[in-house]
Amino acid sequence: MKRLSLIPIFLSITFLSVEAILLANKNSDQDMGNTSPVKDSNAIKITIVYDNKPFDAKLKNKWGFSCLIQGLEKTLLFDTGGDGKFLMSNLKKLNINPENIDVVFLSHEHRDHTDGLNDFLKENKNIVIYLLPSFPEYIKKDIVNAGAKFIEIKNPTYLFKGVASTGELGTVIKEQSLVIQTDKGLVIITGCAHPKIVEILNKAKEYFKQDIYQVIGGFHLAGFSYTELKEIIRQFRKLGVKKVGPCHCSGDPSQKLFKEEYQKDYIEIGVGKTIKIDFIPKMKGGN
Repeated sequence: MKRLSLIPIFLSITFLSVEAILLANKNSDQDMGNTSPVKDSNAIKITIVYDNKPFDAKLKNKWGFSCLIQGLEKTLLFDTGGDGKFLMSNLKKLNINPENIDVVFLSHEHRDHTDGLNDFLKENKNIVIYLLPSFPEYIKKDIVNAGAKFIEIKNPTYLFKGVASTGELGTVIKEQSLVIQTDKGLVIITGCAHPKIVEILNKAKEYFKQDIYQVIGGFHLAGFSYTELKEIIRQFRKLGVKKVGPCHCSGDPSQKLFKEEYQKDYIEIGVGKTIKIDFIPKMKGGN
């Protein structure tokens, strides 16, 4: 009986240890204890399925962003673009079956990242959608009415093995970014980076205790001055970011400067682009 009485004390100490685990969102029903990096003897495959810039001529490009991530424990759709018909058309032309997608991750509530959701749910309602508590009620009601399930993410949270959310960042426009832990370092995907791209990277590195391997997505740098952009690129280098792929709302000047800096490690992004990340079968930093 004495040994049993120690269990509540042990649990209290465990949950108070911020260094040991990340805070779990109270609505999440996923395993929060597994912090192992993803490992795969082949590759993780990231396919841009919605973007304002073209890459594959047979696909439609339009303002917004969405990408599909395969090769993880679960297949994940990051954002859904701004037009469901465009999204579903591109998925079909890429021979991607919506029914094979397990998870939808919505970075923030802006319509160029969420308006494709309802058309997607018509094809697959057997999914979990991760969004922020600050999302408008109409989006949550649409999900429930379609017969799907959503989980609100407030704090840094593991979604499944090796895959996490930064949690809700920002003030005026709140946003979450996706973090994939690999043996090469963190792969970070951003929707629009409204909370500031360097701040997101700093938080991810702080939370997940790994170097950053690759960052892709919207960096929200359109309209920034040359001096500001050069300083942001300097911060990327200081953080040790190995590869970059700015797209969507990043702006042409920032893409040009990132390309000049990163050269062969710069990733051209457009709808239909496929990014493969090969893995050495090695585990580190896991439990």
